[in-house]
Amino acid sequence: MTVAFFSGRSRRAGAALGAVSAGLLVLAACEKPTPLATVTVGDNSINTAAACYNDGKAIKTADIQPCLNKKAEKVVEIAMDDKVRFGVDPTIAEHGWTLFINGQQAEQEPYKKTYRTIPGNAFFSTQTGETTSDTQVSIVETNGKTLTGIWHFEFKKKNS
Repeated sequence: MTVAFFSGRSRRAGAALGAVSAGLLVLAACEKPTPLATVTVGDNSINTAAACYNDGKAIKTADIQPCLNKKAEKVVEIAMDDKVRFGVDPTIAEHGWTLFINGQQAEQEPYKKTYRTIPGNAFFSTQTGETTSDTQVSIVETNGKTLTGIWHFEFKKKNS
């Protein structure tokens, strides 16, 4: 009977090759996290990752409306007289971002700064002038005419 013996050097090289292969496999499974968007009301801050994000590239046209219609996972309570502060990652601000309310674009021009403040009462009236008690607000990153990221928050009117 013959037994194959490997030298210590061969075993170490094989083990190192196996470890490198396993490490690359694990890294390939990881995704880069999306930039964050934050809403702050008073001393309450809530941030979220993107509902749809294509690493800074355009979201497919067919995917935009379904993404805008996704229900927000993060809820923010707001009184009518609160100041709502929006903050975005610098990579979002670099391209420009705008607000969508209940899936509809609320602003024409993209905003290019990382921070802005809007009064709370701006989010609780409909186009017909009626008031509502909850609103989905989306931060939408644009790059020219294309949408590259969408972040959702649900605003609930706080009873005073």
